[in-house]
This record gives sequence, C-alpha cells and structure tokens, in this order.
Amino acid sequence: MRTQVISLLFLLSSSLAFAQNKLDTKTLDFKLKALQEATQTVGFSVAVVQGDQVIYSKGFGYRDLESKIEADENTLYAIGSSSKAFTVALLGIMEEEKGLKFTDSPKKYLPELEFYNEELNNQVTILDMISHRTGLPRHDISWYLFPTADKDSLLARVKYQEPFTGVRKQWYYNNFMYLAQGLITEKLTGKSWEDNIRERFFKPLNMKTSNVSISEMVSQPNISKGYSLEDFTTNKAMPYYDIAAISPAGSINSSVKEMSNWLRVWLNKGKLGETQVLPEAYVAKAINPLMLVGGGIADKQFPDQHLNSYGYAWFNSSYKGHYRLEHGGNIDGFSANVSFFPTDSLGIVVLTNQNGSALPGLVRDALSDEILGLEKTDWVSYYKEKIGKIKEQQEKAKAEKKSNTVPNTTPSHNLVEYTGKYNHPGYGTFTIEYKNDSLWAQFVRERVYLDHMHYDIFDALTVKDGKVDTTSGGGLNFNFRSNDLGEIEAASLKLEPTLDPLTFKRTPAETKVSAETLESYAGTYALGGTELKVFMKDEKLTLFVPGQPEYTLTPTEENEFIVKGLDGYKVRFEEKEGKSQMLLIQPNGTFPATKK
Repeated sequence: MRTQVISLLFLLSSSLAFAQNKLDTKTLDFKLKALQEATQTVGFSVAVVQGDQVIYSKGFGYRDLESKIEADENTLYAIGSSSKAFTVALLGIMEEEKGLKFTDSPKKYLPELEFYNEELNNQVTILDMISHRTGLPRHDISWYLFPTADKDSLLARVKYQEPFTGVRKQWYYNNFMYLAQGLITEKLTGKSWEDNIRERFFKPLNMKTSNVSISEMVSQPNISKGYSLEDFTTNKAMPYYDIAAISPAGSINSSVKEMSNWLRVWLNKGKLGETQVLPEAYVAKAINPLMLVGGGIADKQFPDQHLNSYGYAWFNSSYKGHYRLEHGGNIDGFSANVSFFPTDSLGIVVLTNQNGSALPGLVRDALSDEILGLEKTDWVSYYKEKIGKIKEQQEKAKAEKKSNTVPNTTPSHNLVEYTGKYNHPGYGTFTIEYKNDSLWAQFVRERVYLDHMHYDIFDALTVKDGKVDTTSGGGLNFNFRSNDLGEIEAASLKLEPTLDPLTFKRTPAETKVSAETLESYAGTYALGGTELKVFMKDEKLTLFVPGQPEYTLTPTEENEFIVKGLDGYKVRFEEKEGKSQMLLIQPNGTFPATKK
C-alpha cells in the first residue's frame, strides 16, 4: 500500500513539474524558422495547447508576400480536410440528440443516395463513410474540375462512381462520403451544414472570425493569400478555390488562435470551460481507430510510428511511443495539420499558405519532440532528403514520358473533328474546341491545352493567365476513340489510379442553323416502301419513323445532324440529280431517302 502511494505521488509530481516547465521559445522559434527556410514557405502560424491553456502561439513569415504583411496567430487560412472532424462531430451530437446510430445505413436519412452497385447500397454504413472503407476511391476530379453549388446534384454523381474493392476491405480516402455526412445532418436538423457549423461550434468556441466559405473569408481583414512553390524555387500567388457543394469535406477557414479552442474541447472531455460543446461519450469514442491505413509502419526511418489507422476523421498512430490523433488539410494555396495527444494533454495546430506543403507535419513533429521531451530528429535534413528523392522521381518521369512517345505519328482525324461536349455522369461535362490551329479542353474551372503525343493521344498542359505552361504535362492524357462510322465518339481519361480509364462520351458541337434552312428540310421522305417524316417541333428538326419514337435532330453542320438517343446515327440532307435526299447514316450502312 505504501509503495502504491509513493508511486502515485511520484506520478503526480512528475506531471506537475512537466506542466510547469517553461518552454524555451527561442529554441522553438529557431527550429521553426529553419523549417520555414528549408521548405521555402511564405508564411505560417502555429499554436500549442497544454491541458486547457494555450502555451505557445505565433506567426512566421508573411500572409501577403507582395505587400510584406506578416502573419500572426489571428491570420485566417483555409484548413482544408482538417474540417472533417467538425463534420463527424456534428453526427456525434446527432447521436445524442436525434438518435442517429453510426451503424445505420446512410440511406435511412438520405433515401435518394444511390451507389454504383447493390453491395454498396445494401452494406455501407455511416461508420464506413467516416472511416473511408466503402471501397470507393477518391473520384476527386469530379468535384474539383466540375464543381457545383448544389449538394444534392453533386451527391447524385456517386451512383456512377465505380468502387475498386469491396466494402470494408481496404482504406481509401473519399471526400464524397463526407458530403453525404453533411447532408445527413442537414436532414436531421433542417439547417444547412454551414449553419450547423456556425451554431454548434463557432459560436460556443468563440471562433468569431472563422467561416465556411471563400466569400466570407475575403471579407475579413487578417487573411492570408495562398501560394504555390513553382519548380522548387519561386513562390507564386494562387487564386482562392471555392469548393462549393463539397463543403462538409473541407471548406472551413480559421486561425490557429481560434482552432486552439477546438483542440481544448478534445483535450477536456468535450468542454470549453463550463460549456459542453461535444458529448463526452462521443469524445471518448472518437479518439479510437476504426480502420488500418496501409502497412503497419509508414516510414522505415521511424519504426516506432506504427499501427497507422483512421477513426472519426482523425488519423491515429503511435508517435515515438505517444498516442497521437491528427488530420491534415490541403486546398489550393494552403496546407494544415491539427493534432493532439490525448494521454499527454497536448494539442498542436499548424496552418500555412503553401500549396501541398510538408511544413505542417514537420512543425508538428518538431514541436512534439521539444515539448514531450523526446529524442530530437533533424527534421530539416529529413525534409531535404525526401525532397531530393521527389526531384529525382520527377526527372525520371519526364524521361520516361519522352521515351514512351511514338515519333512521327499524327491524329487519325482533322483536329476540328475532336471538338464537342464530353460527358461522364459521375463527373460532368467538358468541352473541346478548335482554336488557333489547336485543341483546347474547357472544364468548369480550368482550361487546358491538348498537346499531341502520338496517334489519338494528347497530353494536357495547364493554361495560366492565358498562357500555356509547357512544363506542366505528364499528369493527364486524353485518349480518343472512334466508333464504327469512324467518328470520334469518346475520350478516355485516367483519373483514378485504382480504376481503368474513365470514358467521357462525345456529343459533337451543335452548329447554329437558321430556322429558314431547317424548315427547308421538312417533308416526307420515301425509303423503300416506308415514309419518313421530318418536321419542326419546339424549334428543333424532328424525325419520325413509323413504329418508333420521334427523334430530335441536332445540327453539327448546316446540312448534317446527329440523331439524339441513337449513338453512331446521323442524318445528312443533300441535293442529287435535282432531287432532295435525306441520307440515313448508321453503323450498318448509309441509306438514301428521297423527298416526295
């Protein structure tokens, strides 16, 4: 008994001594500035929470490089996917208030939600969506290049998004499943996800400047610009990206000062002061893992960082023997990391204005080493070694692309014949146009130049400020396919590494034809013993074949039309030997019908 009391006193005194140790802020500042210099980051901010107190909070570098305006602890950044923990936490509140169960099917709350197959429809639970184990890959290009402000129409795309494996067989990140979670909360509360975030978190956590949209962010005075490090040498400002309807997966903008209140909640059983923000039972559950991520050890240099898992919008792992939860965030021009050690009562948030940056994780780990008294890792050298390997891989990829290109080949068609609209129901529609003797693809939010590689395969080059970035290729190829008539009917794009290329079906560009010309084609045409009728309906030329439905004719040239609803079928009107004819062009042949 005496031994137990002495041990208890020793643990208490050790804990108190640790809590009372003052941080060596000069050392911390020096190490963090060294990481900023190594990563060539324009600016970042950091806050550290110990127990219920913020023990370190600071900004480094600039929030606006061009105007040399410094960042501080109140500077707003986009936090990207670090928003996800907020979305799941709303479901934790719904569990207590509305009787939601994480083991429920999402279709219980979203009957309109349809998946690609019946296995997904019948087996996926809310918990599967939270832990990224539905079997769906990311399909991120769908929301990124084809954004919409309508959450319901974006969710409807899931029906056409193919899985790569079975339910609960493998972890794979998916933002659409977080859109669905946000919509579940909307259905249960009758309020938008955005309003729920404001009322349930921003208000009780005193997050007065935090917001959920770019339009709100830019109205604040202390905001950061976003930057991209080009060619590992030059920082260039990036436009803000409004992620629109996918907002529950990552639209929050905040500062480290206000995010520190979010961490305090997780370190204090769901409370901020005397206010119970999150149900205590949810916090106790949500710090546990749900699904193993990859192999047991992510980095051979750190064998004690093992059992990497994913839980309730937190990555779970052992960091040098200490249990850690964390989640990163990346969106155009910004990177973030929010982490906490529940058994050490330590939380760290790092927000930066560098696109796809390693800095948040490096700063988090450097701070963890210092504050927890762990063996120090030289994170600057670690980063330089990693970035050196990345540069080598990029050079190798460029060389492979060049060696894999077949020289002296040409496209199978005139370039104008590739133009039109290309659609995939799980993604959206892009348009290809012919301009300045070249092909250009226009997505909802980006324009790319199609650079011919070989045969019917084109590389996509980014267009920035109206100019083609010739160094940007190698990431996406357009592989065009012809139908039985020899016409370009589709383009295949490798948008998901786990799936075969996705097919975007082509609709030829519609040509404007005068009403007078369309009217001249109307009439009755004889094909053998059958009479075909062509007439105007709703300002469209329409074809009627006895025993079949009416077909709308869409002009691609002044005298040539595609038959809507019949792939590979066309109609051409022409004069031959003084008689008007309608040629029915279809996969099994061309059949002339004479106008009566």
